Amino acid sequence: MRIPRILALVLAGGKGSRLGPLTEHRAKPALPVAGTYRLIDVAMSNLMHSHISNVWMVQQYLPHGLNEHLANGRPWDLDRSHGGLQVLPPYQGAEGEGFAEGNTDALHRHRGLIRAFDPELVLVLSADHLYTLDYLDVVDTHRAAGADLTMVTTQVDEEPTRYGVVQVDGGGRVTGFAYKPEEPVGRLVAAEVLLYSTGALLDALEAVAAEHEQLGDYGEDLVPHLVEHGLVVEHRLDGYWRDLGTIASYWSAHMQLLDGDGPRMDDPAWPILSAQPQLLPARIERSAQVHDSLVAAGAQVRGTVERCVLGPRVVVEAGAVVRSSVLLDGAHVPAGAVLDHVVADVGARLPAAEVGWAGEITVVDADGAVALREPVG
Repeated sequence: MRIPRILALVLAGGKGSRLGPLTEHRAKPALPVAGTYRLIDVAMSNLMHSHISNVWMVQQYLPHGLNEHLANGRPWDLDRSHGGLQVLPPYQGAEGEGFAEGNTDALHRHRGLIRAFDPELVLVLSADHLYTLDYLDVVDTHRAAGADLTMVTTQVDEEPTRYGVVQVDGGGRVTGFAYKPEEPVGRLVAAEVLLYSTGALLDALEAVAAEHEQLGDYGEDLVPHLVEHGLVVEHRLDGYWRDLGTIASYWSAHMQLLDGDGPRMDDPAWPILSAQPQLLPARIERSAQVHDSLVAAGAQVRGTVERCVLGPRVVVEAGAVVRSSVLLDGAHVPAGAVLDHVVADVGARLPAAEVGWAGEITVVDADGAVALREPVG
């Protein structure tokens, strides 16, 4: 099968304010996940394995750390002379300049570049989710239906009020779409993987710009317009999918990974690739007790660690106890500390005290202070 000319737009400019201190100093796509990866690695690895090599990264909020990690696309073979990774920062001096107010607005500001590139299909991805998907399967669904838009959908167990809720008929056509509804109908939601026919996308962007004084997020204007005026179909994702947009979902995804209920991130047929620092293997000392945990390179464990994910260079001193926690790169746990259901930011210096308990998730910032608490689940 000939792969059509596909342009992938990865929307990586969001602030991620619901994640508190974890995204105060970094873009959400640069957030560490599963000990050794960054959240952006998931979308980028899916693109590489799907043989999509024209990738544009739309940036806005704190892009420097993200750009350092992207390494010009090298980890995903996108540092090439033709195609490859291209970063699209906000700009001045031309039509569409300035900062976007939402993802539809971001697409509209770059519509001239999209038109000039002249792809057959435009694949728009959020960089906030944990999942595995061959995007060429979505292309097959899209072309078979002759669709203007194919949206990837998935069933969620939680109350779907923070998602775009989708209704479909027996043939897979999207018949209804409600963005973050107070009273959702069903639990089928948009997974924020959207495949557009290029002409339909550009026409819809012009139409919604004429209809709205200010463009916002896709669920507020672009998708409802296409559901009403075009052919929108679903591509159902039956495997694991998780939005890591909240502290509870971020912590839960790590616990699912430990319990074997999360995505398989070490599948040799579909590995998650990343730009990794060169570090010594983790050091587990004689005094350590480690159970049901992931321990990244460069970590040193001398205390007790139970059902945890420890990032690179994390130190757990002898006499410290850490349970059901996620400690990001370089966090330090001193003797006498007892942590339970804690998420510690990069470089956090934990106090020699009891922090957290099983009834809620406690987030500790880089200074070692409790920044916020959120109920489990």
